[in-house]
Amino acid sequence: MNDKTITVFGTAKAKLGEPAYELAYQTGKLLAQAGITIANGGYGGTMLAAAKGAAEVGGKTIGVTCSAFAQAPNEYISREIVTGSLDERLDSLIKLGQAYVVLPGGTGTLLELAKVWELKNKGFIKADKPIILVGGFWKPLIDLIASDDPKSSRHIRQTDKPEQVVELIIGH
Repeated sequence: MNDKTITVFGTAKAKLGEPAYELAYQTGKLLAQAGITIANGGYGGTMLAAAKGAAEVGGKTIGVTCSAFAQAPNEYISREIVTGSLDERLDSLIKLGQAYVVLPGGTGTLLELAKVWELKNKGFIKADKPIILVGGFWKPLIDLIASDDPKSSRHIRQTDKPEQVVELIIGH
């Protein structure tokens, strides 16, 4: 059994049957089967999908929620951590993670990716905590940033399949 906790970032807007939802579900399931705990924002969309995938195979899930939302975590969260602000929520998710999996998303996911990426690039997060982008959604952004700063993507790993996420984490 593995004692790692992996933070999974992604959109709250994904619905059952949509590619981002299915990607999150499979990623959560495979990580849990490898004995890895899933941490995420605890609400809907890819957060729900990853937690559901993990829970269905007996995995542990942590939902880091925000009291400002006045919303209960999704039913697949086995442990809730309540924070007082979005900044505190993101800081908690970053602290919990021993790796960061980034799924497709909007501005919230962009903020999560940008913060963890900048903290890695500046050395505030250990080098052994990879950032793994799943699918091609973020590739244009990574390429754009790399065109200005080629070293910026040294901590980024990209993969198309959830199985590769587990391989990258276990191999790390």
